[in-house]
Amino acid sequence: MAWQGLAAEFLQVPAVTRTYTAACVLTTAAVQLELLSPFQLYFNPHLVFRKFQVWRLVTNFLFFGPLGFSFFFNMLFVFRYCRMLEEGSFRGRTADFVFMFLFGGVLMTLLGLLGSLFFLGQALTVMLVYVWSRRNPRVRVNFFGLLTFQAPFLPWALMGFSLLLGNSILVDLLGIAVGHIYYFLEDVFPNQPGGKRLLLTPNFLTGNRRKNKVDYTKI
Repeated sequence: MAWQGLAAEFLQVPAVTRTYTAACVLTTAAVQLELLSPFQLYFNPHLVFRKFQVWRLVTNFLFFGPLGFSFFFNMLFVFRYCRMLEEGSFRGRTADFVFMFLFGGVLMTLLGLLGSLFFLGQALTVMLVYVWSRRNPRVRVNFFGLLTFQAPFLPWALMGFSLLLGNSILVDLLGIAVGHIYYFLEDVFPNQPGGKRLLLTPNFLTGNRRKNKVDYTKI
């Protein structure tokens, strides 16, 4: 009965959040059970473009390392902030939300080539947190009961936490950079004198529907 209740609750989660979270958990479970190896998942340009192992363009965003504190920490933030974005500023705009994932994923992949980064799931998580924080600047965030601050400081707190754990902050900086590029192109530049919206969701995602632009600076 408990599992049925949990499954019913999970089905109430918006589609994109539910799909991405489930994909991350299942990928990690497959590695934990030795059905897959991280070496089959990581981003390798040579294997992608010479050996046509194109799945690596996706799987490197799905693996957050073995089960442990780091994995559950990342899953907590993925689920929480992905869901709040999808139920908040992207409510009723699933195609636009999927496009944000695609835009971020492509840009992170290109920039990741420069830094020889093999797994980019954490960068995508930080991007989601960054976009949410900039669209909710007045919200106060309690960081594990230790610190309370305005939402825009949250991505930087995550980077500092990574540093304390001895991890490289390059991935966090990549997520912040890509998140800022998306936020600027989607929310800032279109509202500037002479500005216009440059990120247009492709027709294959929207079904050629017309979208109304939301001015998040006025929310």
